Amino acid sequence: MQDLISRPFHKLRYFYFIFLHEEKNMDIDVIKQLLEGYKAGEVPLNDVLGKIRELPYKDIGFAKVDSHRKIRCGFPEVIFCMGKTPDQVVKIIEHIVAGGNDMLATRAGKEIYEAVSVKFPEAVYHEQARAITIRKNRRKVRRGLILIVTAGTSDIPVAEEAKVTAEIMGNKVEVVYDVGVAGIHRLIKNHGELLRANVIIVVAGMEGALASVVGGLVNCPVIGVPTSIGYGASFHGVAPLLSMLNSCASGVAVVNIDNGFGAAYIASLINRKRE
Repeated sequence: MQDLISRPFHKLRYFYFIFLHEEKNMDIDVIKQLLEGYKAGEVPLNDVLGKIRELPYKDIGFAKVDSHRKIRCGFPEVIFCMGKTPDQVVKIIEHIVAGGNDMLATRAGKEIYEAVSVKFPEAVYHEQARAITIRKNRRKVRRGLILIVTAGTSDIPVAEEAKVTAEIMGNKVEVVYDVGVAGIHRLIKNHGELLRANVIIVVAGMEGALASVVGGLVNCPVIGVPTSIGYGASFHGVAPLLSMLNSCASGVAVVNIDNGFGAAYIASLINRKRE
């Protein structure tokens, strides 16, 4: 009888506890109380998992580092370096790798890499991609293939950003460069490579037609990345962006101009689900 009476009180205590901490960063004591509540049968498992997904960010003044994004999204927070000082990037990296996480920083110039390498000698600079990586985990490479295709050689820097991103997220990646529609026979010769892929990222400037062509040849998702490569009327990537958005190939999705990172992140999520 006493147990029956105490159960509503336990539930009331639990919801009061959640209310008190809803607007605060969760710390070790909060997690401990949640787990103890679950062990005692007072807190449902789904509620515990839900609160863990809302674990704290680290407020370092100029940034709030999302230290538990990996729990929610499957990969740690990625640093976009443009507009940040080298010192700011270094401090953010310190908090990301402190939890044993892999680290990816995009749009990083050499000045930022030099500052990072002083603190983290293991950091690798991918010059064409303008990306920095630090590997803390040995990820099992997924069996599914992400294929990255470019229309021209000038599109390679954006493609390399996609390649670095997809690889650090644990994917098998291959590339086929410079097979644009001006010499369509080059693409046809690599048709077998297209058919082996789980996801294809197509990087193209100028008129951006390559995404539609590839989309019409395969039965897997195609992610188009318009680039800012081209002459005046390409409007710094707006022309290929609109071309890809208006693709008549049904399996083509499109990310923002020069966004190799975004394309690779989406491709990685698709590849993970298709295994």
